[in-house]
Amino acid sequence: MVFSSIDFIFRFLPVFLLIYAVCPFRWKNLCLFAGSLFFYYSGVKENPSYLFLFLCSIGVNYILGILIGNRKRERKKWLIIGIIYNFFWLFLFKYSGFFIQNLNGILSFFGLPVQIPAFEPVLPIGISFYTFQNVSYLADVYRRRVSFERSFTNYGMYISMFPQLIAGPIVTYSSVRSRIRKRKSSLKMIESGLRQFTIGLGLKVLIANQVGGLWKNVEAIGFESISTPLAWLGLVSFSLQIYFDFYGYSLMAKGLGNILGFRFPRNFSHPYLSTSMTEFWRRWHITLGSWFREYVYIPFGGNREGFWKTTRNLLVVWLLTGFWHGASWNFILWGLVLFLLIFLEKLGLGKLFARRPMAGHIYMLFAIPFTWMLFAITDLSQIAIYFQRLFPFLAQEGEFTYFTGDFLKYAGSYALSLCAGLIFITPVPKNLYNRWKNTPVSALILLIVFWGCVYCMKMGMDDPFLYFRF
Repeated sequence: MVFSSIDFIFRFLPVFLLIYAVCPFRWKNLCLFAGSLFFYYSGVKENPSYLFLFLCSIGVNYILGILIGNRKRERKKWLIIGIIYNFFWLFLFKYSGFFIQNLNGILSFFGLPVQIPAFEPVLPIGISFYTFQNVSYLADVYRRRVSFERSFTNYGMYISMFPQLIAGPIVTYSSVRSRIRKRKSSLKMIESGLRQFTIGLGLKVLIANQVGGLWKNVEAIGFESISTPLAWLGLVSFSLQIYFDFYGYSLMAKGLGNILGFRFPRNFSHPYLSTSMTEFWRRWHITLGSWFREYVYIPFGGNREGFWKTTRNLLVVWLLTGFWHGASWNFILWGLVLFLLIFLEKLGLGKLFARRPMAGHIYMLFAIPFTWMLFAITDLSQIAIYFQRLFPFLAQEGEFTYFTGDFLKYAGSYALSLCAGLIFITPVPKNLYNRWKNTPVSALILLIVFWGCVYCMKMGMDDPFLYFRF
């Protein structure tokens, strides 16, 4: 069950909100906990043991939080046990198959007649996100930033809260602790939440799903057969798709949080207007960047121990960021390229772009789609082919096509969604909305957007969110 689906909008959400509204406050956390577990079960019902794994994760981390918070000694031991426990399950389900596959490749290379049986289980939904939330909670309790949660219901509700359970934003316990115990959902918050949810739904269904069709066509044609202009257009379409897909989900999550009385952190801030890759990653998936900064970069020493250790810490963060997104060499390569670009910017390139913003925008005009190419294509050999299509002068003569009619065909077919995407990456639509927010005009437009989305979903245009795979 996804937010952009008929089942969620017209079945689960109305029933849940009705029950939640009539519950007295002392039962609201239990209601949200139970509703979130039902929501999670609907996504893993083909693998019901994953619900048990999820509940075990909640229970184990709840107990570990008490042990870390109550004890004066052995606190570090319990923190290490918690980190090992959480990342063990993430490694088992997400990364063990990758390591086994590569180990078997090494054994075959050396002619050893030994092969480890493959293990490629279905990835439990949301495991990357709830693992990070559990670890951040234990770390914050260990650092005495927050006191441990005494109520199992409250902790379970915090981890399982369905608006942010599947694909974030990554909400730390400290940021919602006060509202777990005491919160009010005013009519103003409910209205704001409904508006944010509708805007996010529109970005997902009316832009991300539509422009994403162009990238699907490029994949279907085959990278060997596309022209250079279509190769660049395909990357533009994927860049817009992944942005509006995840940004739309984040807005829907924030909207649902407002309806329930929570204020989730902002996850995007017009990242495609950045003038450097460093700035881009301060604006893109903000909660993930904050998590790596607080729980990896700073504990490793941050930028306090000289140039080389700072460089090492950056390398660790970006390798982990790449690997977090997927167990594949392309994600490791993606992380390395991002590290290299950010490293060059810290050497002085960033200061140049700060003084010459137009040069920075031109630089990012190429850097953004190029890095998303490494993200989108998992096969390294296909990445090489696509790279040659982007820069045909690097290919052997006769193995590239500078221009064919394919570009005109698909540019024409997707012109409307591409133009909409290019407009909505700017702050112009948001500024216009804020100006007309309290007028009947904005309400009418959002109503049209909502029913337009419902029509598209009814017609089968409700693709799963890209970040569900992570």
